[in-house]
Amino acid sequence: MSLLPYAVARPLLFSMDPEAAHELTLGSIARLQRSPLTCLYSEPRVHDPYTLAGLQFPNRVGLAAGLDKNARCIDGLAAMGFGFVEVGTVTPKAQPGNPKPRMFRLPKANALINRLGFNNEGLDAFIANVKLARFRDQAGVSPMLLGLNIGKNASTPIERAIDDYLTCLDGVYPHADYVTVNISSPNTQNLRSLQSDAALDALLGAVAERRELLAQRHGRHIPVFVKIAPDLDETQVEIIATTLMRYGADSEGLATSAFGVIATNTTLSREAVAGLPHAQEAGGLSGAPVLQASNRVIRQLRACLGKSFPIIGVGGVLSADDAVSKIQSGANLVQIYTGLIYQGPSLVWESARAIQTRAPG
Repeated sequence: MSLLPYAVARPLLFSMDPEAAHELTLGSIARLQRSPLTCLYSEPRVHDPYTLAGLQFPNRVGLAAGLDKNARCIDGLAAMGFGFVEVGTVTPKAQPGNPKPRMFRLPKANALINRLGFNNEGLDAFIANVKLARFRDQAGVSPMLLGLNIGKNASTPIERAIDDYLTCLDGVYPHADYVTVNISSPNTQNLRSLQSDAALDALLGAVAERRELLAQRHGRHIPVFVKIAPDLDETQVEIIATTLMRYGADSEGLATSAFGVIATNTTLSREAVAGLPHAQEAGGLSGAPVLQASNRVIRQLRACLGKSFPIIGVGGVLSADDAVSKIQSGANLVQIYTGLIYQGPSLVWESARAIQTRAPG
């Protein structure tokens, strides 16, 4: 277990501006990773191997994208016991994101609101940071897996969005265990329109074609996950599921290792936090209020996609019970983000252990 209990650090971090605390934490992890001082925040990794989309995951708890947008802290995050870590979202060109302030805590609801807007240093810097990671070099240890999350620049017209995704796919493919196509952030104008029937079909068609070329070039097939929003009705979920099956299943309807889905991103709904300070700030709401909406989408996806299609569940995991609820709703794997901010690294071990003992298979 970590030598510095998170309960000691949290009051200091929560006394700061949320984004300043975020940057301080990432900077500290970046400086301490690959050094003996990693023990200050490290947690043991639960050994619970699980195969999905042709990949062997050390356990079923991962970090969602958004925490480490520039892939600066991969080794430090690996020390927290995750079975997989997803970094990004990265865009082809560097961009500052939306004006500050753009991140807000809602402690009474164990929630956050952010409107960061894909702020990142761009694809070249991102890949350079990924290349520095050494988590795969640990002899005799089943390595954590790495997901790389890609998006579009805010300045790119939505009609040219596919170009940005393909540029990023070309760049990250050789370095990823899987790639996530983020089409559900509420903080990039019109991005969620890519979840519609025709737009999603065009995007996945282009990604599938490029993926085959890259697989031939690099000699390995990398699964692609599509990250969707919780603010979808049943008909919209069915449309997305049908499109995913078109590219991610064989002629008999069985899932291949080509595509999967991550459900879900942040929500625009404020129903669960009405009346709380900052509740009406623009942006995506994450944390405990998203749990039920995310689980609803997961259940609908599983019903539409069948037993074998890969689903990663994310949204509202603040406890081991929440993590188990994702598996019970139909997810194969679970990701956390806001829960890490509120509960600290011990949540990773607790969730992975609970899934291992209470939600096997």
